[in-house]
Amino acid sequence: MTDAIKVLAIEDEESIRDILVYALRREGFHVKAAATGEDGMELLERFVPDVLLLDVNLPDADGFDLCKKVSSNVRIPILLLTARHDLVDKVLGLELGADDYMTKPFEIREVIARIRAVLRRRDIERDGGSRASGLVALSGRLELDRPGYAVYRDGSPIKLKPKEYELLLLLRDHPNRVFSREEILDQVWEMDYDGDLRTVDVHVQRIRKKLEEPLIETVFGIGYKWRGRSRTC
Repeated sequence: MTDAIKVLAIEDEESIRDILVYALRREGFHVKAAATGEDGMELLERFVPDVLLLDVNLPDADGFDLCKKVSSNVRIPILLLTARHDLVDKVLGLELGADDYMTKPFEIREVIARIRAVLRRRDIERDGGSRASGLVALSGRLELDRPGYAVYRDGSPIKLKPKEYELLLLLRDHPNRVFSREEILDQVWEMDYDGDLRTVDVHVQRIRKKLEEPLIETVFGIGYKWRGRSRTC
């Protein structure tokens, strides 16, 4: 059990919570669940999960507030679960630090697929890695540590979410190609994504803000392309 991926589900609907726990355990995950925000935050500290499934509508807390709090203090992927279908809510969740957003009802197989997708890059959350042998210049101040899944500014690490890093790498590896939002969703999310195309825009905005350099160019009416250094590794 110690080597299993740990998942914490904070979900107030008992039927959904039970299904998540049962299905994820069958897939080999180590799962803990809570019905309230307070119990969930206590479990978060003790359990230290690899990924957090967080319901937006909790009886004692606002899921968006918890998302912001968690993403500001710990480095774990967050998947929001909600019955809301409003685009504004989806964008807000991503801007507050969520890595993905799923609306109810959902297929449990899709939940599992998305958990595995965000955890493929979980090494980005670790400060270790072989930085010395893998540095590649992105600009005058920025360096890419491809083996360590990290970006550095003047030697200091920049905190990128897994999907932000994957999107950055996709564009950087194809400097002469313009990617549509649909293509980015397909290649970065690694599955048919039924969310809104604004997901891509939100992630690009967050990358630009964190890097503080215009390495990603908007191609109006189409999508995005890389405008930094060409690929050299």
